Amino acid sequence: MDDPFNAKPQPGGATRRSALGLILGAPLMAGCAGIQSPFPGSQSSGLEQPPTPSGPPQQPTAVGSGQVKVALLLPLSASGNAGVAAQSMRNAAELALAEFQNPNIQLLVKDDAGSAQGAQQGAQQAIDEGAEIILGPLFGLSVPATAAVARQRGISVIAFSTDSSVAGRGVYLLSFLPESDINRIVDYSAGTGKRSFAALLPENAYGNVVEVAFKQAVARRGGRVMAFEKYSGDPAQLQTAARNVAQALPTTDALLLADDGDVVVGAAQALTANGANLKRLQMLGTGLWDSPRVSADPNLQGGFYAAPDPAGFRAFAGRYKAKFGSDPVRTSTLAYDAVALVAALARTQGAQRFSQEVLTNTSGFAGVDGLFRFRGDGTNERGLAVMKVTAGGAQPVVGSPKSFGA
Repeated sequence: MDDPFNAKPQPGGATRRSALGLILGAPLMAGCAGIQSPFPGSQSSGLEQPPTPSGPPQQPTAVGSGQVKVALLLPLSASGNAGVAAQSMRNAAELALAEFQNPNIQLLVKDDAGSAQGAQQGAQQAIDEGAEIILGPLFGLSVPATAAVARQRGISVIAFSTDSSVAGRGVYLLSFLPESDINRIVDYSAGTGKRSFAALLPENAYGNVVEVAFKQAVARRGGRVMAFEKYSGDPAQLQTAARNVAQALPTTDALLLADDGDVVVGAAQALTANGANLKRLQMLGTGLWDSPRVSADPNLQGGFYAAPDPAGFRAFAGRYKAKFGSDPVRTSTLAYDAVALVAALARTQGAQRFSQEVLTNTSGFAGVDGLFRFRGDGTNERGLAVMKVTAGGAQPVVGSPKSFGA
């Protein structure tokens, strides 16, 4: 097999020959978010809300027979969409092992039932069984409990939560974080000559994260924020916020709307109702724009948003369906990439395979959804494409980068 640390990622995902030789070139030659939430439901709420467990944790299982033991914590017995997502992510993890040639990995699958207590118990049990690294949990409230157990033994955690506040030294997030979306789309807009920006954002945890990232990104590119407003779920309050933003748009080059499909369409309608001419602006969004509702709205057509190139997921979904007979949940790629990554590191990095130095390699790794790398603070950076909204669906106008810039 090719050395996965020198292999180049191929368009459209991996072949059966090697999950990592083609998908995870880790690390890449040295030389850039999210889209769907890695938990069920709308990411626009900005809150991870695990459901009440529907029953006791399932019996522990192991997948693979390798010498390097890796824990995988998922809410397999949780009710509703959480359990469905967990099963799809488990399937994706098994697919990664199947596509990696002779991985020296044994997955210790633990059902945390969607609770912090379940995650703590699962992590402790896996560590007692010899786990060298923990993949998961899915929900932010479960990450600190997992990390507390892992840090006692000097074990790293790669979690799937979108809550940046739970990241930290030795606790890395492999989720789609809003910060990557904002940095990419503001950089793109500034690169096309836009200097004055406005934003209309939801008044919630997601909007708060986007606000900080947006203001920092605009300042970094030497731009100015001409107008900034937030709205709650109150329609009257949305109209007031939209009116305030609309008044500043004649002197604005680009407008950011960061919400999910249904709400962002309503925000655009509120702006036009208050006299805004959105066609003269460069409309900007996040990965939450990946929605048929957005593509169908004339006010948003022609706008741009940052997201992984969809070709990678399409190829992965085809292989997943061929193996399991059903479609994967969108965020099952997180489990696939996590397992593929640890399999590659186990093969190539010796005793230091899961150390902070290896995991935070600045060259990063290339997965199903493109480039990613872990920062020292536990958050991540993703190399995203820029998508353009058209009536026929989103189309990439700038592809995902092939390496992280120096």
